[in-house]
Amino acid sequence: MADEPILGLLLAGGLSRRMGGGDKCLRPLGGQPLLARVIARAAPQVDALLLNANGDPARFAAFGLPVAPDVVEGFAGPLAGVLTGMEWAKAHRPDVTWIVTIATDTPFFPRDLVARLREAVAEQAADLACAVSGGQAHPVFGLWPVRLMGELRRALVDEGMRKIDAWTARYRLAMVEFPSRPVDPFFNTNRPEDLAEAERLLARDGSDDGRPG
Repeated sequence: MADEPILGLLLAGGLSRRMGGGDKCLRPLGGQPLLARVIARAAPQVDALLLNANGDPARFAAFGLPVAPDVVEGFAGPLAGVLTGMEWAKAHRPDVTWIVTIATDTPFFPRDLVARLREAVAEQAADLACAVSGGQAHPVFGLWPVRLMGELRRALVDEGMRKIDAWTARYRLAMVEFPSRPVDPFFNTNRPEDLAEAERLLARDGSDDGRPG
């Protein structure tokens, strides 16, 4: 699958309850919206980007990305976002056979995320791949084949499935370990205090993203 194009799906469809509502990804970090930082980090790793967000897409117009709302109603969680990306790819980018999902509240995710997920799928003959750090799986940072679109839709709609782990357990899943030091690359800004910590990481490191490399 080394030469197959990949769609990067930026997940921003949640309710952001712990951040007090609104769009977490539009909160500023180091003078830029979180989403801008995520786009800058994701774009070199994929062939195209799609933003999964509900509500009025006009609020994201400045970022120049197509925006797709969940194709399953009722804020059905990240799996609904995955299905949204698969169905969008099928309709708009039929050349794309894989999508990679990236949370938009995680500004320090690895620059080699996609390369390592692809490599693991190929080496392990896996159906899917997801990231791991510090002993914790991060299934929202995953690589998903579009060919499973119909099976995922049935699981979401007919079975009411909502947990990513429950669905991925049906398939051969490659778990890709990333170092969690000096900063866990999957540190996310769920709460205001997390955003403050991300600001401290940026200031301490002096780089554009809080992580070396």
